[in-house]
Amino acid sequence: MPIVTLTTDFGLADHYVGTLKGVLLSRCPEAQIIDITHAIPPFALYAGAYAIDQSAPYFPPGTIHVLVIDPGVGTSRRPLLVEALGQRFIAPDNGVLSLIVARDRGATAREATNPELWLPEPSNTFHGRDVFAPVAAALASGAALPEDVGPEIERIELLPGLEPMELPSGVWHGKVLSVDHFGNVITNFKKTRASLSLTVGDREITEFRQTFGEAEAGSLFIYTGSSGYLEVGMNRQSAASLLGAAPGDPIRLRLRDTIS
Repeated sequence: MPIVTLTTDFGLADHYVGTLKGVLLSRCPEAQIIDITHAIPPFALYAGAYAIDQSAPYFPPGTIHVLVIDPGVGTSRRPLLVEALGQRFIAPDNGVLSLIVARDRGATAREATNPELWLPEPSNTFHGRDVFAPVAAALASGAALPEDVGPEIERIELLPGLEPMELPSGVWHGKVLSVDHFGNVITNFKKTRASLSLTVGDREITEFRQTFGEAEAGSLFIYTGSSGYLEVGMNRQSAASLLGAAPGDPIRLRLRDTIS
């Protein structure tokens, strides 16, 4: 069965997710639909980029991923089909696929311009239903090939600041990529064998722990998350709530010395 995943900022209180699934199953009844998450904060492109980057490598070749985090819906931003990692990604051209294309230098992109694959009379506010889902269904069912979706394009939009930038005096500027359900603050700094501190807002965090159980209750600490990025957490409390941190926020790293 073809696998189609969904990653959105729709939440579950409204009909939007169910409607996407209805379109997919109407046009490809044999599709196996997997929900990666629908709890991306509204319009949080960094969080969406992180979520699909962390999950897609664990899916089999040929999987089709639909991402709908789309604050520019109805504008001139392009709908995309990106082929990378042996899989297909359908999303708006707003940077949400930045981390995926960074993983695969051979990634290719097409603009989804073929209206024959869309629902009739697409709305200006629900391209997930009218464009992205029917294109995914056409690919999953074999009714369309990638070249039927639209022409290849050379470049897609990339989110700014995904690569940390070094400043003088051992300071690096980075971004908060995401905040998970537990309130852990996930940065775009990769794990390192160096002594360091992280500054989020006006709060500097200097303590490093291997696990949550090592930390005292109420204390902020740095740890290496399962993604390989540095994260800020608290034992059984929300670090993000205390820090007021959200995806896309700036964060600073200061190197101290190398750990032998």
